[in-house]
Amino acid sequence: MLSSMKIAAAIAALATAVVAQSDTIPVTGKNGDATIQSHNPAGVAYIASLTPTSKSNISGNVLALTSSDMVGVNFQIALTGLPSEGGPFLYHLHDYPVPADGNCTATGAHVDPFVRGEAPVCDPASPATCQVGDLSGKHGKPTNETFSATYVDKYVSTVPGDGSFMGNRSIVIHFANKTRIACANFVDYTNGTAGVNTSSSANGSSSATGSSTRSSASQTGSATSSSASGSRTSGSASSSSGAAVSTGAASQMLADSALVALVGGLAMFAI
Repeated sequence: MLSSMKIAAAIAALATAVVAQSDTIPVTGKNGDATIQSHNPAGVAYIASLTPTSKSNISGNVLALTSSDMVGVNFQIALTGLPSEGGPFLYHLHDYPVPADGNCTATGAHVDPFVRGEAPVCDPASPATCQVGDLSGKHGKPTNETFSATYVDKYVSTVPGDGSFMGNRSIVIHFANKTRIACANFVDYTNGTAGVNTSSSANGSSSATGSSTRSSASQTGSATSSSASGSRTSGSASSSSGAAVSTGAASQMLADSALVALVGGLAMFAI
């Protein structure tokens, strides 16, 4: 009898484990797995700044710059004021910029050029099978009122026109139940100064399909809802530009210096 009970318990435990794993099985999108972005132009950087509103106390910055080896994007995140309840929180890159009225719902869906969808949830052990824009799914969910993180996401692009391009898009923070709490636009930060994005990220490649594609008309002017102003630094967004190649190292140093100052200033909020 005891042996039978042990067998039954083992079977039940195994079944529970299988159910738990079924929520995070790798899922290949309709357009295949996400592609590693190995040709991002050197020195390009974007920043999204969140400030408290009538609906949220969240403040901080999400700085994103081309990785030093030009593979993917280096994210530096420092946030404070997350709600004391309702976590673990989710945050994603969303298709559209935040409009002037600050409506986070208008940012659309997650950046998902490979049409993977949200369910089942992302398996962080297989990031290529996750939505490109699902940063918290791939790199961890905030659980406290302050949050800081540094990581490289190999599947995000800084090349305008690519389906995985992050410029002229937005970051959105959600409760665990997916209700949107706060959002902010990414603006050009290539030389350490936030300026208005003018580049288009309309469908420019075969991978830029599904929910991540949009017309350039939907982007123009939207990013100006940020308090930052200025103009995009010429040459920084084109990997084929000779000027971008020759100034890439200098731009990278400037962006890195700005990053050190930014993250250092927000270090008090780190977990």
